[in-house]
Amino acid sequence: MPLIHVTLFEGRSVEQKRDFAEQITKVASDTLQCSPDSVDVIFEDVKRSDWATAGRLHSDNPA
Repeated sequence: MPLIHVTLFEGRSVEQKRDFAEQITKVASDTLQCSPDSVDVIFEDVKRSDWATAGRLHSDNPA
């Protein structure tokens, strides 16, 4: 059972997440030769103020 954990900045629409989940499920099931029913996708939305790269919060960077 593949579990795909997707962490991204908050703000994506439900439609975007739905489309991504459908697409990644198809690729995973085709590549891993498993049933789409066995593929799980978990989305974790993170605020820009809770994510830093190179020691700088993304909320401090221009969008």
